[in-house]
Amino acid sequence: MELRTLLALFRRRWLVAVIPAAVVALVALLTYSPPPTTYNSGVRFLVGQAPTPATLQEDEERYYNWLASEYIVNGLADWVRGNKFGELVSQELAAQGVEVPPYEIGVAADNTRSLFLISINHGDPEKLAAIMEATIAVILAENGQALPQLGGQSAVLTQLDTPTVNPIGQGLTSQLQLPLRLAIALVVGIALAFSAEYLDPRIYGRDDVDVVWLGEIPRSRKL
Repeated sequence: MELRTLLALFRRRWLVAVIPAAVVALVALLTYSPPPTTYNSGVRFLVGQAPTPATLQEDEERYYNWLASEYIVNGLADWVRGNKFGELVSQELAAQGVEVPPYEIGVAADNTRSLFLISINHGDPEKLAAIMEATIAVILAENGQALPQLGGQSAVLTQLDTPTVNPIGQGLTSQLQLPLRLAIALVVGIALAFSAEYLDPRIYGRDDVDVVWLGEIPRSRKL
């Protein structure tokens, strides 16, 4: 299909092509509301195991202490992701007079060797600060009960950061939602325009008729 044919098609069907995109833009404009601000707070812990006098003298035993620290970090990361941990944090907050249901307490955890990292997102900065404080308290107080391998003892957790609450910017996905919808609507509109042109039985020019042309009467400017 030649370029001039495409241009002629667009001049005839441009309204059909842009209607879906216009509808999507209008609906987005009428239903638009600013996205809520989400806040994040995180903290890191260095996790260890209390050495005994014997392990301080034997290098091999000290190696096992370091190795055990990595296993402890893995266990802590699994523990804080569970719903039981959320219930403990919710109870800790209730004792402080802050009501936060367990389903609002979503803790993301990661670990790198003996480094334990936790991160929490929430829409209320004040609640987030309280949740983080309660989370740290539960981790420090209850980790021995959560890890039976420690034999009732608590792991040694050294807090490396003072948790702060920071707003999170919008992700790339949310920023691209409207442009992607408009692009899809435009593609749909172009497909509809081609379909309308294909189904239209009218003749707009000599390119619409598959015959051998012997001559052509030019259009009169007077007419």
